Amino acid sequence: MSRLWILVSLLALLIAMPARAEAPFKYESTFGNLPKNVRPVAYQIDLDLVPDSARLSSADGAQTLDFKGRVDIAVEVLEATETFTFNAVDLDLESVSVDGANATLVAQDKEKMATYRAAQKLAPGRHNIVIGYTGKITPKPEGLYYVNYGTPQGPRRILVTQFEAVDARRMLPSWDEPVFKATFALSAVMPEGFVPISNMPIAHEGPAGAGKKKIVFKPSPKMSTYLLVLVAGQFDLPLRQTIAGVDVGVFAPEGRVQQGRFALDVMAKVLPYFNDYFGVKYPLPKLDLIAIPDFAAGAMENWGGITYVDNRLLFDPAASSQRTREDIFEVVAHETAHQWSGNLVTMAWWDNLWLNEGFATWMQKKVTDQINPTWKTWLRAHESKERAMAKDARSTARPIQRQILDDRDAGSAFDNITYDKGGALIRMIEAYVGEVQFRNGMRAYMKAHAYSSTTTADLWAALGKASGNKPVAAVATSFTEYPGIPLIGVTTSCVKGNAVVTLRQDRFVINSPYAEKRIWQVPVTVGQVGNAAPAQTVLVHDKPVSINLAGCAAPVKANFGNVGYYRVQYDTAGLKALSDKFGQLAAADRVNLLSDSWALVLAERAEPATYLDLTKLLAGEPELVVWKNVIEALRAIDNLQRGAAGRDAFRAYARGLLQPVLNRLGWDPKADEGPEAPQLRTLAIMTLGRLGDTGVIAEAKRRFAFFLKDPATLHKELREPVATVVGYHADRTAYEELRRRASQALGLEEKLLFYYALAGAGDPALIDETVKIARDDEKLPKGRVIMFLSKAATESDNPDRVWEVVFPQAQDIMNRLTSGHKERLLPLVATASATPSIAFQLKWAKPSRSRPSARYEADKAVEDIEFKADIRERLLPKVDVWIKSNSGS
Repeated sequence: MSRLWILVSLLALLIAMPARAEAPFKYESTFGNLPKNVRPVAYQIDLDLVPDSARLSSADGAQTLDFKGRVDIAVEVLEATETFTFNAVDLDLESVSVDGANATLVAQDKEKMATYRAAQKLAPGRHNIVIGYTGKITPKPEGLYYVNYGTPQGPRRILVTQFEAVDARRMLPSWDEPVFKATFALSAVMPEGFVPISNMPIAHEGPAGAGKKKIVFKPSPKMSTYLLVLVAGQFDLPLRQTIAGVDVGVFAPEGRVQQGRFALDVMAKVLPYFNDYFGVKYPLPKLDLIAIPDFAAGAMENWGGITYVDNRLLFDPAASSQRTREDIFEVVAHETAHQWSGNLVTMAWWDNLWLNEGFATWMQKKVTDQINPTWKTWLRAHESKERAMAKDARSTARPIQRQILDDRDAGSAFDNITYDKGGALIRMIEAYVGEVQFRNGMRAYMKAHAYSSTTTADLWAALGKASGNKPVAAVATSFTEYPGIPLIGVTTSCVKGNAVVTLRQDRFVINSPYAEKRIWQVPVTVGQVGNAAPAQTVLVHDKPVSINLAGCAAPVKANFGNVGYYRVQYDTAGLKALSDKFGQLAAADRVNLLSDSWALVLAERAEPATYLDLTKLLAGEPELVVWKNVIEALRAIDNLQRGAAGRDAFRAYARGLLQPVLNRLGWDPKADEGPEAPQLRTLAIMTLGRLGDTGVIAEAKRRFAFFLKDPATLHKELREPVATVVGYHADRTAYEELRRRASQALGLEEKLLFYYALAGAGDPALIDETVKIARDDEKLPKGRVIMFLSKAATESDNPDRVWEVVFPQAQDIMNRLTSGHKERLLPLVATASATPSIAFQLKWAKPSRSRPSARYEADKAVEDIEFKADIRERLLPKVDVWIKSNSGS
């Protein structure tokens, strides 16, 4: 191992270190970047949002507006001190005083914080800090920003805040860490025609000069700074409904508020559910849902004023797809769950972000599955678990509880491990503890820690007590404090007419031969296919565990029901027995068997033939989740086949699998088909079009031509697949039509449909145009630039060309992006490649070395690229042999 590689490995290790050994929450011992000798109690914030000036930013040429602010902070001094430190970024601090006496600047890190010295030593007790300042309103979707958007009545503007994780400090000097909870009383001067929204209802408003008004909001309950919200713009009157005693409103850009009707209906179902589940009623008098045309995230759970990117809130019955309907339901459920998990009870520091996000991810699926059982939400939750496992098997995997030393690195924790592994872990623990017992534990946890902070130790203690003292903490911490996935080996023998099943544990890794050995406490559920006897759950730890099952005829299936977060490898006889009964497996067990089989191939624990043989059993397979999983593997092989001699034969086999699916469903949606059918049809059309099915390509182009003449001719469920196939095979004319449709669209669902479709164009000249759009086109929302370029890299079938065009223009593109998106731009583009030279460029690019979080993002992408380059050489010859021997089957 070279010294250079040792250095790179140490840096990666530092960013992926597990969190410190957890103890129950205690303010004094909570990690943070600010001193804890002074803490805020109440903020009085006064803003003037009508700028006296507008200037061009030197960074990107976009207009930047000024605002004025004054914040009066009641603080509690816990230990006598001369100095106090708070967060402030891009704010000009014009005056700072304590108890009426001017304070003196001691030190300032303009990217993070400032320290001041009081005129005299501050004794323990209450004091008052007053800060006058000015700040910036930029077009980047972070901090306090503005969005310009179009309506049929002309251009409009909205002012928006987005503070999570560390951007409240861009709008007000504050103790901008989650442990510092305080109340917030906000007032703002704004244009007379603007509609104001914040966490709490308006207390009063009045004129503030020509064309201006002043809004004063009621004080908030105690909360963290990142949950503060202010939105002001030209909205229609909101939709309103009283739900469970709460005034719920939906706000949307002008002319679109009726598209919020579905979201309001969702709230009518989920808000009462959460009131009951948590045993604590929603504590604020109102809850607003606000659609924003440009937003860096999908949504933000600000207490009492949730902000959403508009295609995650607005549903147009005439144009929106079933997938949009389901996405809106889940996102609304997710953000509503946060009103308790995250807002009422908040993680103490960012290493426990998963307490917010993993729990809300689990809860959104739980409530969606209960209210909409035909959507098969828990069955399809397999997709998100697989996303997490794909990352968690690598050498760059990091723990759920990842130690974050600098809060500016917190943004990189918003990933598949936090959301998807966190949600999958919660589901497994609920199954282990018992549904009723788990709910009782959550109710006790919420009541005990309301308006305060927690660590995972507090949650495990509550669940352990409610479970009857099962070893919940021991099970859970083995999954949260270290990275990785358990592998459960299953061997079965027949002894005196009974099946004896032996379970052994190993660590499942991909491309990580020197990974540290780990032992988990794994609740493994084992059942027999077709046997009415209930499945058994046992804890597998450091020693093999054997269980007896009645009878030897029925195949044995581990991870029965697919609730567990672990991989399974069967002995030869056990795998054959399951394969022989594949059609009798429940859908959850079919997709689990397929997923584990493919993962074992990638980990070099199984031959490609073991997985490809299973794909021959898919005739008549009805389930969307199974096909999505299989298509993911087929796409991975097809991508590795770029430029290889065997690609045509492999594509012919893959088309043969999928053509019967489309033939069964037909092109045209039917009035009586279920909610999965349109999504499976979409998937089949897009995949067949990508695989070169000439009939599908011709039909998509034909329907697109009719659409251009009359959009009503193309069913709303066919717009995405038709546009995607057309974009993938686009010439200049088709590309420009897609771009024109994207730029003219008012709603984000339609806008992104066409932008993402044209991003798939593989012609080098069109890729050049795609990158120009990302760099310059103001109609493409800034919050979606990195996803747009990621689509170009993954969908164009020419990822190396996308990299070659993006890399020299990266800084120009980054000028449009938020701080977090800047770190992810190059890794997201590069990771679609399998070319080692691109991995080298990424690793040593200046943006990849700017911060620990940036290095971590780059390291993950480098590992992906190098793994694909390696596995291509090992996998493809074996795939080609299998395809040749099965070409007539």
